[in-house]
Amino acid sequence: MKLNVVLVEPEIPQNTGNIARTCAAIGAKLHLVKPLGFSISEKQVKRAGLDYWDKLDIEEHDSFKEFLEKYKPEENNMFFITTKGTHCYSNVDYSGMEEVFVLFGKETKGLPEDTLKKYIEKTARIPMRPTLRSLNLSNSVAIVVYEILRQKNFEELQEVSDYLIWNQEKMLKCFHIYDKIFLIGELYYTNGKDG
Repeated sequence: MKLNVVLVEPEIPQNTGNIARTCAAIGAKLHLVKPLGFSISEKQVKRAGLDYWDKLDIEEHDSFKEFLEKYKPEENNMFFITTKGTHCYSNVDYSGMEEVFVLFGKETKGLPEDTLKKYIEKTARIPMRPTLRSLNLSNSVAIVVYEILRQKNFEELQEVSDYLIWNQEKMLKCFHIYDKIFLIGELYYTNGKDG
């Protein structure tokens, strides 16, 4: 599956850096729609993304209008994630989709109201208490993309770490060496005692 994360006019560099790192880790393409509230080269963005920037597929768009003209919502599996969403993000069936776009708005205002009204049936919401305004942007992206990946059985992602396998092999080598040392010690002790 091809997964696209679209940030429309993000304002906080650390959020974008964290999202970039998530996209690199899961193989999603990151779309940044200008204007941005920062420069991509800013230290905070780079620091939050750590050393994942060279593993990231990223596309920049000069405006939201340009993005919507290039990737038409009517022709794509496109979901506008918003607190005003008409569906719960986890109730959408992503499992049969070959490509998915999930769009997130700027931290202070979200996605444009006119766009939400036009594509109201393509809106989705993350459940939360009604008295709070919204979740953190990078957390919201992670919640939604991992649900999409879960429904696709985490295709092309490593589900279980090799750490335990590696440690078991290392322990077996240590036991093998210990057995040899024990055997040598036993021979020495036996020969020394008898001889």
